[in-house]
Amino acid sequence: MKVSREVPVAAYHAGEGLLPVYQKLVREVVIPYQYQVLDDKMEGVEKSHALENLRLAARKNRGEKVADEFYGMVFQDSDVAKWLEAAAYALGQAPNPELEEKVESLIDLLEEVQQEDGYLNSYFTVKEPGRQWTNLQEAHELYCAGHLMEAACAYYQATGKDRLLKVMEKNADCIYRQFLEKNPRGYSGHPEVELALLRLYRATGKEKYKDLCAHFLDVRGQKPNYFVEEKATRGWNLWSSSSKTVDTDYTQSTLPVREQKDAVGHAVRAVYLYTAMADMAGESGDQGLKDACHALWESVTHRQMYVTGGIGSTVLGEAFTVDYDLPNATVYAETCASIGLIFFARQMLQLETKGEYADVIERALYNTVLGGMQLDGKRFFYVNPLEVVPGISGKAVTQEHDLPQRPPWYACACCPPNVARLLSSIGSYAYGEGDNTLFIHLYLGGEVTSALGYRLSCETEYPRLGSARFTFHGEKETTLAFHVPAWSEKTVLTVNGETWDLSSCARDGYAYVSRVFQEGDVIEIVFDMTPYKVYASSRVPADTGCAAVQRGPVVYCAEGVDNGGDVLSLSLSENGVVREGAYDPQLLGGIVPLEAEGWRTCSSQELYSRKRPQREPEMIHMVPYYTWGNRGENQMRVWLPET
Repeated sequence: MKVSREVPVAAYHAGEGLLPVYQKLVREVVIPYQYQVLDDKMEGVEKSHALENLRLAARKNRGEKVADEFYGMVFQDSDVAKWLEAAAYALGQAPNPELEEKVESLIDLLEEVQQEDGYLNSYFTVKEPGRQWTNLQEAHELYCAGHLMEAACAYYQATGKDRLLKVMEKNADCIYRQFLEKNPRGYSGHPEVELALLRLYRATGKEKYKDLCAHFLDVRGQKPNYFVEEKATRGWNLWSSSSKTVDTDYTQSTLPVREQKDAVGHAVRAVYLYTAMADMAGESGDQGLKDACHALWESVTHRQMYVTGGIGSTVLGEAFTVDYDLPNATVYAETCASIGLIFFARQMLQLETKGEYADVIERALYNTVLGGMQLDGKRFFYVNPLEVVPGISGKAVTQEHDLPQRPPWYACACCPPNVARLLSSIGSYAYGEGDNTLFIHLYLGGEVTSALGYRLSCETEYPRLGSARFTFHGEKETTLAFHVPAWSEKTVLTVNGETWDLSSCARDGYAYVSRVFQEGDVIEIVFDMTPYKVYASSRVPADTGCAAVQRGPVVYCAEGVDNGGDVLSLSLSENGVVREGAYDPQLLGGIVPLEAEGWRTCSSQELYSRKRPQREPEMIHMVPYYTWGNRGENQMRVWLPET
């Protein structure tokens, strides 16, 4: 069973620091910008039509003739759902009548789109009426429903308003009838509804939604394979595929979930599924699910994860490939995949409090997820390479995503609103509560209110600086458990100025401070932020002879703009020093730059030569990976040769 649960989003109120600044950016810039895109009000930006699709569906439900056609991806509803969820969290942080009016008008629209039996999906209402539930492998009906359920739970928890929750309860009841009474072998080609049903269960207290989640997990991958049979009989394909075979690995349906040990297939689908598995294991005590989650966690994070927390190394299916296949220039590493990895890690943390899970949350969050959005909040990466040479490496990844610049939107726009909803709700990832224990998983400025009747405020510039100061408000005999990241070689924790012996109070990556806390007690924790080099396993061919540079949880990179335009000729000195520069609040939103002693190779202009290239000493300038690509098109590398 679970040893802890996340605090409600509304229990955290942002203060100062890096992540609170991002939350403010999402609230004031990203959410309004994305609404305009979804409503096709942004000139020069990829057309979304997501809101118009819903309006078309509403008109069809009213019996009106609709001249326009559905536009965009089959899962276009999910972009609206994720935006709604982000908006809900923003409203939970601060009142915003204009935003609330937009949300309420969207709920009006969803009520109009919903059919009498509870079915709700604009694509099938407008474009494919009569074909509902006939293409579960491709059509994303359950995926879209799941995202709308999450939005409904978020809005209810943030504001107390339950109108959208009632809409999605009716939709969940429709799904319950369809899959427990009419088609008990079916399940979603893109996992999402499973984790959403557990959120709906907790928001409503209705066991039937947990039962439906359990059913979807239990039938997945059973033989004969449902997707194989469905494709043979349905008579139509969404993606116009001529293939007569079904890649069951792609949808994580080759094996029943309790038998899955290796992460395979589409990376986002995988970690969404694993999130639901871990959540259900915590709710039910299912040891088989827990064991499978452990094996899958090992597969993802110990053998298939980038140093930046990216996962899913290939453009072919946005998928995992094989162990240690982690190319840097042709990497996919979809932003949504790292967000899903954070979801998975949070559920594993609730199963067992181990610092490894919080370390991965930090790695994915402070590198790939933050890197997935431009510093101005109006451009976004879908893929996240670790090496870019303009005109070469970007084209090798994909033609759609226009590396090395972040586009303002995509035809497949799953990532931008996903970033918004994660950052808006980051307080619930930072803190968890167990049996008379408050867990501090992430360090961000602000204040959290415990269900145990006290408040804990935090002042920090983490991860720019390596310290955090907490002040206790109230009086309580309790335990505060502080995450001690594995990268910090020397950590100092004090309570009211008295140093605590970490060897006596730390276990599994957390320092447990148990005492009768009084009003005004101060707990300070200081981490070792000395920059250091990271080396990959010799099994990773792409990183042979190379090193990456990290400071705290933040991975650094070398960009051409700081290094004479050329980073391909740079190498780190084997015995060279990496130094911190002074914090620069004007550079890239405020960063601590690094300088590394190294070399620049002066090679021949010939393609091949018998003459050994000469090298000269060079100071290599490095910036946080999450800030790359904000100063125009230029070269970038994370892994540099070490000589």
